[in-house]
Amino acid sequence: MTGQVRTVDGRVAGRRGQATRQKLLDCLSEMLSSSPYRDVKVIDVARKAGTSPATFYQYFPDVEGAVLELAEQMAAEGAGLAGVLEDGSWIGRAGWQTAQNLVDGFLDFWRRNDALLRVVDLGAAEGDKRFARIRAKILNSVTGSLTATITELQSKGRIDKDANPAAVAGALVAMLASVASHQKGFQGVKPAELKPNLALLVHLGVTGKKPTR
Repeated sequence: MTGQVRTVDGRVAGRRGQATRQKLLDCLSEMLSSSPYRDVKVIDVARKAGTSPATFYQYFPDVEGAVLELAEQMAAEGAGLAGVLEDGSWIGRAGWQTAQNLVDGFLDFWRRNDALLRVVDLGAAEGDKRFARIRAKILNSVTGSLTATITELQSKGRIDKDANPAAVAGALVAMLASVASHQKGFQGVKPAELKPNLALLVHLGVTGKKPTR
């Protein structure tokens, strides 16, 4: 954990306090995987962490405040998905690998953060701007990087000049997020079949061509 961690009343938490705070977050994250968000109570999180509700309230105003902290940490990790595009190429065989890496990154990120992402989506759908901002933070970094990639390919005459890079990138990222959030619900489609077909759509969307494998 980097930077100063403060309690609700503004005091700087020491090493022990930081460890307690993180344990509360870890326990909350685990509980979200098995319990509906609305059913999670402060007393239950504190009991699971081996501490008291009073200690919980030293670090978070309520369960929602702790969930938002978890979501912010997740969003910082999710922003790293753009690194796949920065490190990859869309030319020749490398393009197929980049498409696969991007798909793998999305599916893995959503699988590891499934419970918390459901809470973020729920909050955003209900109009909570805090959750909507976090969701946008996760997706916008990838959208921006993909937009830049498509713009560059377009400037070199590699893709249709009439394509709108931002629109194409936004549509592809929305598709990836939607498929990733429902990857367990596709009937008759095995995970091993989902990845290459999704990567094919991404490659076609970015380059306008079938991949060289």
